[in-house]
Amino acid sequence: MASPAKLRLTHVVRRVLFWCHLSAGIAAGSIILVLSATGVLLTYQRQIEAWTDIRTYGSEPGPGDRRLPADTLIAAVRTANPELRVVTLTVYADRRAPAWIAAGPRSFYLNPYTAQILGEGPTRTRAFFAETIEWHRWLSAAGERRQTAKTITGACNLAFLFLVTTGFCLWLPRGWTRPQLRAVTWFKRGLRGKARDFNWHNTIGLWTAVPLFVIVAGGVVISYTWASDLVFRAAGEAPPILPAAAPAAAVAEDPRRAAGVPLETMLGRAERQRDDWRTITMRVPSASSDVVGFTIDSGTGGQPQKRGTLTLSTATADVVKWEPFQALTMGRRWRSYMRWVHSGEVAGIAGQTVAGLASLGAGVLVCTGVSLALRRLSAYRRRRELSPP
Repeated sequence: MASPAKLRLTHVVRRVLFWCHLSAGIAAGSIILVLSATGVLLTYQRQIEAWTDIRTYGSEPGPGDRRLPADTLIAAVRTANPELRVVTLTVYADRRAPAWIAAGPRSFYLNPYTAQILGEGPTRTRAFFAETIEWHRWLSAAGERRQTAKTITGACNLAFLFLVTTGFCLWLPRGWTRPQLRAVTWFKRGLRGKARDFNWHNTIGLWTAVPLFVIVAGGVVISYTWASDLVFRAAGEAPPILPAAAPAAAVAEDPRRAAGVPLETMLGRAERQRDDWRTITMRVPSASSDVVGFTIDSGTGGQPQKRGTLTLSTATADVVKWEPFQALTMGRRWRSYMRWVHSGEVAGIAGQTVAGLASLGAGVLVCTGVSLALRRLSAYRRRRELSPP
């Protein structure tokens, strides 16, 4: 049995944690609610976008139909828009999916079997998710206000990490009897008011504590350079020094290369690099480039462990460099994981589902936490009114 002094110390620590937890929740609650709500909306973003792309611009090729050469697809966009510089070409292993070309600030969907331009810019679904991401990252702020909004969301992310950590400490029951444990580990039927809010807040907080800690920690790493540097230092590496942004060179590319290997030949070589590829994005080289780069992805797009970069010689299509995820340094691998655990995508659709449910739980935690705080404030005012002068 604990001594009276130890019990008093535990009580003081819990009270300090409680008031810090309450203060942080009230200060950051509204922003955390926005982050949680948008996080829920973004749960299956990639799958929904892929489905709508095929539904909107997809085709049903015959057994003998083959994708047109990359040079032909790029030439179709250049012919229709000679003033644009084609930057990337993305092709998909799914034969129904359209090809996608980014050209300067514009983007185009193409039928890969006819080179017909099917549409330009994001679909309504992609535009919806883009706006949701704007809210998630910058509260939909634009221009100079974006940096201020980014500072606010970063600080609230940090406050959320504090709330998750202290919330778990406060969840620990004072006694470990069965009734006490049940009150904070599972939902009880028939509760109303404060008792219901307390039960929901503790139960949801318990079951979402671990995924929320991982998700929010990933958000902190994204928000702050010092947090990103900590990941590299934890891996025993010096943080990378980010180069200063350089102005883009005004070099016009020529996909109809007069010399060297055709782009389609190099794209075919990239396809053979990984038999299980799902998307390949080629960075279209300029006429004077010695190399061409490819990003080869065999995952969903948010699984860095299933992605690699390939560099080929434009003169011979020989491999200059192949850098799969496993070839990265430990620090770079950890940093990549932290980016994608934030959305749960690193674990595929199962991870996305867990992240979505945890985000939904976080929204409930905010609502019940604010409700409990308001009930506490109301009770305090009533006591003040009833107390003798």
